[in-house]
Amino acid sequence: MGYVSKRTSDVSGQIVDDDKVITVVVRSLGKLFDATAEELAPLKRVTNVVELELRHPDGTSEEIIVNKADFEKIATPELLANADSIRGRRNGYRPQGD
Repeated sequence: MGYVSKRTSDVSGQIVDDDKVITVVVRSLGKLFDATAEELAPLKRVTNVVELELRHPDGTSEEIIVNKADFEKIATPELLANADSIRGRRNGYRPQGD
């Protein structure tokens, strides 16, 4: 005897073929759900924005979305060219022994 698994949309509850399922990650809530392209079509895309994570001294963080023009007034191309990467070591850091 065999089993058949069927995927369903978390939005509509309708059965969806595996190749049509889109997993939506809601970063600010730490949640995810499955939907179809048709169900997500009403969402309007926002352009010319920058997504930021603000890490506060008390250990909390928040994600915000800001207008790109406003961001570029603060973060110049020179600042970004010299900024640390989110991967690897910070600029100028050398472990002991190097």
